[in-house]
Amino acid sequence: MQKKKILVIEDEQDTASYLTTLFEDNGYDALAAKDGQQGMQIARQESPDLITLDISMPEKSGLKALRELQEDEATADIPVIIVTGVSEDLKSFISKQKKVKPPAGHINKPIDTKELLGQVKSLLA
Repeated sequence: MQKKKILVIEDEQDTASYLTTLFEDNGYDALAAKDGQQGMQIARQESPDLITLDISMPEKSGLKALRELQEDEATADIPVIIVTGVSEDLKSFISKQKKVKPPAGHINKPIDTKELLGQVKSLLA
C-alpha cells in the first residue's frame, strides 16, 4: 500500500522540519514548501493527499494560496489544514473573505500534535 503524501507549506524552517518529521514518523510521505508560491508548484506537480498551510508567509499569503488551491482543478479536491499562529477566530476571518471556502481543518500554534494527527488521520481515512 502506498503511503499518503502530505505537503507542508510553511515559511518558518523549524516548524516545517518539525511537521515533516512528525508526518514521516507517523507513516506518511512529507514534502515541504517555503511559501505559497512554491507550495502551489509542488501541489500541482506532486498531487499530495493533504496540505498543511501557514497563513502568515512572505511572497504569497496562506489565504491567497488557499484560494488558488480551491480554484485550481488540479488541487481543488485536496483537503487543507491551516496551521497558524494567527490568534483571531480563523473561521470567522475566512468566512468574511470572498471566494475562500473554509479549510478542511485548522490547528493553532503552538501545535498540539495529537490534535493535528487526529485531523490528518480523519481526513485521509
